[in-house]
Amino acid sequence: MKFFWAVAGAVLLASPAWSFAGTTAGCGQALAVPLHARETLRIDSRPAGLEIVGTDAEMLRVTCTADDANGARRISMRASETPGVADLAITGDYGQHNNLKIRVEVPRRTSVQVRMKAGEVDVDGVEGNKDIELTAGQITVRGVHPGDYKRVDASVDIGEVKAPAWGADKGGFFRNFTKSTTDGEYVLRAYVMTGEIDLVGSSRTAD
Repeated sequence: MKFFWAVAGAVLLASPAWSFAGTTAGCGQALAVPLHARETLRIDSRPAGLEIVGTDAEMLRVTCTADDANGARRISMRASETPGVADLAITGDYGQHNNLKIRVEVPRRTSVQVRMKAGEVDVDGVEGNKDIELTAGQITVRGVHPGDYKRVDASVDIGEVKAPAWGADKGGFFRNFTKSTTDGEYVLRAYVMTGEIDLVGSSRTAD
């Protein structure tokens, strides 16, 4: 963990010193604020299906959909920033069984940190450091190329870790995959207490 933040800190020092004030939107609305490439986005989300997609725009754009319109009104999305670091908080009570989906669009060269208790996190077309933790659910990182990463650390307490780009597939209790090289630029860390991690080479085309 110290290694990850050492790398992330180097990225932050190279970021421009500017910030935006806190911006809030409800589910069903679009939240859009400027976000420069090479900045770090920290996401703290209630359980949901969370999709993080890299685009060519220097913008953080967040949209939310839900099956229950009344329940969706209790969901709030708030973005704020200090120089080099943006924070996105997704809060609210939408019940135990739901189909809440959050789409987060970021510049392709963005480092992301995600903390979420349960659900699915799907990262596609995003370059940069990645630090993702779930209590229960699935993490999928698409477009993974081994040469891009100087360190990869993926682990589950109960479940499965799949990293076909490195020929790894491990299932059961306390499974992990770790790889360090002298090449590469980024650090990838993924942890699920109970669930599955997939590090796959193919990438969908970002919108």
